[in-house]
Amino acid sequence: MSLIGPSGLSAGAVLLFDAFIAIAALILMITRLRLHPFIALIVASGLLGLLAGMPLPGIVQSFQDGFGGVMGFVGIVLGLGTMLGRLMAESGGADCIAQTLIRAFGKSRVHWAMTLAAFLVGIPLFFEIGFVLLIPLVFIVARRSGMPLFKIGMPMLASLSVMHGLVPPHPGPMLAIEAFGADIGKTIFFGLIVGLPCMIIAGPLFGSFVARHVAPAPSDALLSQLAPPLPPTPSGGNRPGFGVTLITVLLPVLLMLLRTLGDILLPEDAALRHLIDFLGNPIAALLAALLLALHTFGLARGFSREQLLKLLDQSLAPTAAIVLIIGAGGGFKQMLVNSGVGNAIGMLAVQARISPLLLAWLVAGLIRVATGSATVATITGAGIVAPLAAMTPGVSRELLVLATGAGSLVFSHVNDAGFWMVKEYFNMSIGQTFKTWSAMETIISVTAIAIIMVLGIFV
Repeated sequence: MSLIGPSGLSAGAVLLFDAFIAIAALILMITRLRLHPFIALIVASGLLGLLAGMPLPGIVQSFQDGFGGVMGFVGIVLGLGTMLGRLMAESGGADCIAQTLIRAFGKSRVHWAMTLAAFLVGIPLFFEIGFVLLIPLVFIVARRSGMPLFKIGMPMLASLSVMHGLVPPHPGPMLAIEAFGADIGKTIFFGLIVGLPCMIIAGPLFGSFVARHVAPAPSDALLSQLAPPLPPTPSGGNRPGFGVTLITVLLPVLLMLLRTLGDILLPEDAALRHLIDFLGNPIAALLAALLLALHTFGLARGFSREQLLKLLDQSLAPTAAIVLIIGAGGGFKQMLVNSGVGNAIGMLAVQARISPLLLAWLVAGLIRVATGSATVATITGAGIVAPLAAMTPGVSRELLVLATGAGSLVFSHVNDAGFWMVKEYFNMSIGQTFKTWSAMETIISVTAIAIIMVLGIFV
């Protein structure tokens, strides 16, 4: 039971009021009081728990569970990805890829190359993994081409986000497929039809527009680590070629694609499938790429073992604060989930009598805004809407999956760990992050549901 809230409102409405107060307090602490985001997120999480009437031990446990849940995956991924990015930058591999893309597409169209690269990387990889693999490339391509940073960065963010939210084998769409009883092949087909226009509109087109109004400047420490002006190598120019660099960076992609194929083609109890599942685990795949990079980007380039150890040790320092802030964002998200805000929003949306496709988008979108998690929004939204959809004949189950995924991408804000990742890596204010990242996510979501509703006429 909420401790504070306007009288005369339903329990769900009071929970929404409590969440609004907590989010407003969080923004105020960071923008006006200049409190560090890590501390502000912890304070806002505790405030929400108190307002929602959660037991005191439960408040601490909920934040701890959310923080640990994010750090248990994202923390490891960021650590391994940061080390890999540092080796790629220091060896000159990232610069090699940047120059190759610029030569192939031309400076004026290199942002389209980034769209394609992120689309391919985003097929098997989680958003966070694709982000840490491609962010060094974004910085270096922007520097080499002379383009505004967000004209290069926005296509990367849009492509990864679309693939994560709409296209299997990502966890949200896969769980929605199971909930709605949809066909995976048709979902992938329709997902690409819906996703590709979304990538173009929210990526290169919106990126070109927003780059004229927002010009982020990443921290010197991060730039010197991921995009050094002249990548040094002890052997004086012994830099990795394009092929070697590409194989090293795409090794996690290949291992995860292999895992997906193994899950489809091999029986569950097959020993080979267990091995492939292990190697294709995101953490194991990134570790394998890092171990390979120690040779291709390190020893083969003339770096000594002592130099490599120093590089890897130094690589973690600039991202330490980022990792803590992302973890705290996960704790705040979990507080919203455990307080019941997500379920309250879902049930309020179900009361509206609208098209099942639009309802799936609305329910998932409201849960996303409340909880900050695209996966939680997809899973919860599908669970709420699936029984209603079963009673509505003639509605495409595949489009319901996509409508739910589209809703799960809408308006990422301060309760989303991805919001803080983008904010900190691009070194933006909260206002700038709303204008860029949050706006991009909303453009993807609205564009997707518009296309889905049109498809629903014919499918």
